Amino acid sequence: MLQTTKQYVQWQENGIEQQARWLSQSGYEVPKRIVIIDDTTTANEAYRLANAGTSMLWRGDFHNAKQLLQAIKRRIDRTQQRRLSKAAKSNTDTNNQEEFPELFHKNRLAQSQRSRILGRLLLQLDAGYVSQLRRAPDVSAACTAAFGEMDEPCVLSFRDLQGAISAAQWRKKGVPVKALGLSIHPHYGVFAPTRQEYVQLLFDAPLPINKNVAYDIGTGTGLLSIVLAKRGFNQIIATDLNPRALDCAKDNLNRLELSNVTLQQTDLFPNDAPLADLIVCNPPWLPAKPSSPLEYAVYDANSTMLRGFLNEAKQHLAEGGEIWLIMSDLAEHLKLRTREELLGWIDEAGLTVKYRLDTEPTHGKSQDATDPLFIARSSEITSLWCLQ
Repeated sequence: MLQTTKQYVQWQENGIEQQARWLSQSGYEVPKRIVIIDDTTTANEAYRLANAGTSMLWRGDFHNAKQLLQAIKRRIDRTQQRRLSKAAKSNTDTNNQEEFPELFHKNRLAQSQRSRILGRLLLQLDAGYVSQLRRAPDVSAACTAAFGEMDEPCVLSFRDLQGAISAAQWRKKGVPVKALGLSIHPHYGVFAPTRQEYVQLLFDAPLPINKNVAYDIGTGTGLLSIVLAKRGFNQIIATDLNPRALDCAKDNLNRLELSNVTLQQTDLFPNDAPLADLIVCNPPWLPAKPSSPLEYAVYDANSTMLRGFLNEAKQHLAEGGEIWLIMSDLAEHLKLRTREELLGWIDEAGLTVKYRLDTEPTHGKSQDATDPLFIARSSEITSLWCLQ
């Protein structure tokens, strides 16, 4: 998330000491070395500087900055793709799936390095997020929605600015969800429901005997709460720790005029709530440490959230109640977690598996043979585990 304490970045320009507020959505430290670049800077030179740990403050044309960033991306991707493809080919040739954890962590490290290098192209904005660059669009509304009000000049990475602009567009247009027959509108910093194969499982699963109270744990955009409302639950309590997620869920619920969903900012289960006839949770699927706020929707270090959910769920269930746990088995294919471990945690929590519904992935990476983790992704199954 955006840092809560103000930090400032300093640099020399035309012999004068400059200072501006530092904004970083990835939590990167304030840049120590900054050089001024413009339209005359070549992609090779910028790539060399970024690799050396030098940040670059752009003073040229706005659209040329976009092109420069794309050129740097291509250079990074060519280098990393060669390394990862070689490792993936070795994995395929030897059929040694024991190497998957190492390949996964190499891929994560490459992504982190890529993000860090690309984040070294910086822009300065005046108070109110006004840009003085040639051909710069009006980004004030997008930045205010993403980062909050700004009453002083600031410096941020071009990538963070692009993220804010993209988020504003997604928020306006929405993400169509086929199984729902409507669009969900994600906010900046909230994981968008671009993978949707599991949504149909929530419509296919037989409902528990009673439909009085349901919990949606880790609601995000509010998508699962909307499904529960459409399936006829009288009262739905949706929780999340991220205030951005709760604002996003509120927006989506208000768009559909759903008044039977209560939002609560808390870790996992709601406070002072009636026992639930159904508890639904779509936890992060991969046991790895998140490197940015958005990644908390994907990565769960040591499966802490998953295990905490399972251990506490039983005490929140009404008689005859059920738990619907939405999980991918990608972690199992990557040898990051075993099926036996998952079943063991379910058993230790005093729960049993009533049934399981499965579906195959439809996202692009599951079909991309050039992806270093293709063997694991192409075998992935997403399941709705019904526990009681």
